[in-house]
Amino acid sequence: MYRCLLSLLLLLPFAAPAGAQDRAGAFDYYVLALSWSPNWCAREGDAQDSPQCDAGRAFGWVVHGLWPQYERGWPDYCATTERAPSRSETAAMADLFGTSGSAWHQWRKHGVCSGLSSADYYALAREAFGRIARPEVFRKLDEAVTLPAAVVEEAFLADNPDLRADGITVTCRDGMIQEARICLTRDLAFRACGADVARDCGLDDALFEPIR
Repeated sequence: MYRCLLSLLLLLPFAAPAGAQDRAGAFDYYVLALSWSPNWCAREGDAQDSPQCDAGRAFGWVVHGLWPQYERGWPDYCATTERAPSRSETAAMADLFGTSGSAWHQWRKHGVCSGLSSADYYALAREAFGRIARPEVFRKLDEAVTLPAAVVEEAFLADNPDLRADGITVTCRDGMIQEARICLTRDLAFRACGADVARDCGLDDALFEPIR
């Protein structure tokens, strides 16, 4: 017993730290997370005085992130030799991510794991966003409604014929629709989500705020 414990203790200093296996460019697929901006503003953004929530910005679905993903789990904060994006580069992405700060954070946490330069990562995020048809019905709301989260998923499936139910998950937070998360290959084709991504919201009365 003593010898086994001693052997274990001797091995501990050499154990790899958490996340050490995460290498830039070593992942299986992407998750494109689309956040419904009016709900985020009502839940968090207004209290933060975020410019994303200013009247007249008219944000609907914005990119929360384009996340490199393993078949199980995901990398983050990978070491990279790529330079960080400049302020002008992140400012140019505010129309996609909602704010330049969000664009910066997504690069720092997730983009560094893509194996791409910041410019190429942002270009890929914009391309991925452009490939997804965002249901226009939600932009036409003129007042807040409650609806089953499944309705949001069904709307995306209807407007994206090649997207399958196992390739999208809709999440909720604090009783509101939070995000639509769509799984894509590294070439941005639709694919099935891994088990740890497929966690659909089961609410039948999720709040959905209108465009501001």
